[in-house]
Amino acid sequence: MSRLRGPLRPFRSGQYRLLTGSVVMSLFATGVWVIALVWQVIAMGGGPSQLSFVATAGAVGMLATTLLGGVLADRVSQRGILLAVAGLRTVAIAVVAALALANLLTMWQLAVVALLIGVGNGFTYPAYSALLPSILPAEDLLAANGVEGMVRPTVMQAAGPALASALIAASSPGAAIAVVALLELAGVVFLIGVRPVPLHRERSVAASHPVRGTLIDLRDGLRYMVRTPWLFATLLFASVLILLVMGPLEVLMPFVIKDRAGGGPAQHAIVMAAFGIGGALGSLATASLTLPRRYLTVMNVGWGVGCLPLVLLGFAHRVWVIAAAVFVVGACFSASMVIWGTLLQRRVPSHMLGRVSSLDFFVSLAFMPLSMAIAGPVSVAIGVGATFVLAGALPTVLAVLAVVLAKMPRDELEHPLDSAPAQPEAASVT
Repeated sequence: MSRLRGPLRPFRSGQYRLLTGSVVMSLFATGVWVIALVWQVIAMGGGPSQLSFVATAGAVGMLATTLLGGVLADRVSQRGILLAVAGLRTVAIAVVAALALANLLTMWQLAVVALLIGVGNGFTYPAYSALLPSILPAEDLLAANGVEGMVRPTVMQAAGPALASALIAASSPGAAIAVVALLELAGVVFLIGVRPVPLHRERSVAASHPVRGTLIDLRDGLRYMVRTPWLFATLLFASVLILLVMGPLEVLMPFVIKDRAGGGPAQHAIVMAAFGIGGALGSLATASLTLPRRYLTVMNVGWGVGCLPLVLLGFAHRVWVIAAAVFVVGACFSASMVIWGTLLQRRVPSHMLGRVSSLDFFVSLAFMPLSMAIAGPVSVAIGVGATFVLAGALPTVLAVLAVVLAKMPRDELEHPLDSAPAQPEAASVT
């Protein structure tokens, strides 16, 4: 293990191997669950409205608990949070599997379990983000985030759905859901092996009344975000980026493939696979390198310039052109995401990392459905082609504005992260 280099160097740590094992099992389970859920709803006689009801329950649960999850990740054991959430998911999904296999499952039960899973998942991302720097040295964080960025599309978007399809074809959606429960249980086993780590928190807040302390924590997290220019500017830019891009990609791209390129579900799957493969390769490439000296500029401009290929979707008439465009978008997005995750873990104070991570996650959750809701009406008003042109061109302009207005070039030179680990900024940054 001591000879591992490049993106594999975090695996020298036994604790990281255990934590990554739990993440892989969870992602695998999620990939199977997403497909199994769709076909379980169909098997129960449901349609788009019923599927939307169940899926919305999960999204609402996650959105409702994400900010609280950040507060808890800074106040209690992150390992304990991950174990509790994984245990909850395992039990809830096992119950669904048993009911489905016995033909006793109802739509409201499925929605309740989806809600519970969403509630639990709202605690997962902040806890994982806060735990990782406690088990790895700072110089290995870029590689670790790159590994996650590579594993996520490979396991959750490819391997999981493939296994689910095979299980459903061979048996039933209920059997696939039972496998989800087994994968979640394997994740719990990995987490049990992870040793507890010391918790970094402020004594004055830790000793206060729980409700008052929670409100203080939320206030301090928001205050830190607003008073830290690089963080506030990046989150603001990322919010607008999600608003501009996710709706066209999720809602309009299938119609571009169908109406303009003459494709169907198979071609849509090819395009989505290209996006996932691009993301995996972008993450792997970033994990293999050192953090760039101009990390703030590279990250934000990477997101902005990475959207430019979307302009092609406004005019493309061939599936391979669409696939190539989204491949580049996926690679650039994931490469910048690896830098972003590493940046949070390197520069945000450890006692505040959970809250800042939850704010980041909350922004993504809040603006994604809004983007999907307005994509259709905007395309009707100005046309699908013009919508993709705006989604592709505007992010580059906004990225440059974020870099310049927040004075990121000066900030990244004053806080170099390409050599010795730098100290996180104090929470009282003005």
